[in-house]
Amino acid sequence: MVLEPHLGGRLFERTPDGVEVDWGEITLWSPPLRLGYLWHIHRDRSDATDVELTFVDLGNGTTRLDIVHSGWERLGAEGASWREANTGGWNALMPNFVVAAEASD
Repeated sequence: MVLEPHLGGRLFERTPDGVEVDWGEITLWSPPLRLGYLWHIHRDRSDATDVELTFVDLGNGTTRLDIVHSGWERLGAEGASWREANTGGWNALMPNFVVAAEASD
């Protein structure tokens, strides 16, 4: 997974054989507090949904991550199944994110 760290930057996957698969585009870049992007993995950009991540300092070296993912209605009848699959993706990703964040301390 590659994230180009700037407004308009790409989110994409680079496979082991070098193929790039577009996932989205950065629409909000405000480190270290917020990140927003269009998400359209394996879909046309016109079907993109909106993701906004907000990092909330809770003190004592802890942070809460708020994730708002909207625009599922753009996918029509497929919206509900894509949303469910996306939730599963976040649930699988978050433990890796926590390990990486804790390692950077």
